[in-house]
Amino acid sequence: MKLVVLAGTPGSGKTSVLLHTIKALVSLGNSPAVVKIDCLWTDDDQKFKRLEIPVRVGLAKDMCPDHFTIYNIEDMLKWAGSQGADILLNETAGLCLRCAPYPDDCLAVCVIDVTTGPNTPLKVGPLLTTADVVVMTKGDVVSQAEREVFRERVLDVNPGCSIVEANGLTGKGSFELAELISASPCTGTEMELRYNPPLAICSLCTGEMRVARKHHMGVLRSLDGSMEYRGE
Repeated sequence: MKLVVLAGTPGSGKTSVLLHTIKALVSLGNSPAVVKIDCLWTDDDQKFKRLEIPVRVGLAKDMCPDHFTIYNIEDMLKWAGSQGADILLNETAGLCLRCAPYPDDCLAVCVIDVTTGPNTPLKVGPLLTTADVVVMTKGDVVSQAEREVFRERVLDVNPGCSIVEANGLTGKGSFELAELISASPCTGTEMELRYNPPLAICSLCTGEMRVARKHHMGVLRSLDGSMEYRGE
């Protein structure tokens, strides 16, 4: 079983790219399955079902979608195996530009929107810097010079990645991405994360609504950058 984790910020075109890529994977003789992780609601599963492949949805609700994804990966792989799939495509919601959803034993794909500006690759963090493949979308609405600058910024922060320029409307780049997925190794049974996820140990996470600092416990960071753990 191959595991592909496809992540990116909201509106970057993850689902559109994935839909075209699935068609290319099937044409190459693969049997993909999709698990779509979102926050509150999605109807993307209906789009995937039209491709006649196994689809499952997970809603993180009031949890961080990356945390939700990470501790459900084993169950997702078992489900994909039970469906006869040889590739599990996991699309996970990106929210905070500090997401880190990739296990070490997967093909990590980051989808990033070129129209967000040339400095975006410097802001995204491990979502981009630890990816194996970076898919640049919406390049058709900017100039060639802007695309080249964006590409160089991506390589500045992740010099070892493969870059695919894709278009979610026309399907450009989907076959190239499908070939990279097909050539990727199978996942193992023991996986570790490539980077620690965003910190999520605080009293806000357990429902505390009062604002003053004195009411809060867990991992706390000050404006000056200092960090402390307050609690038992």
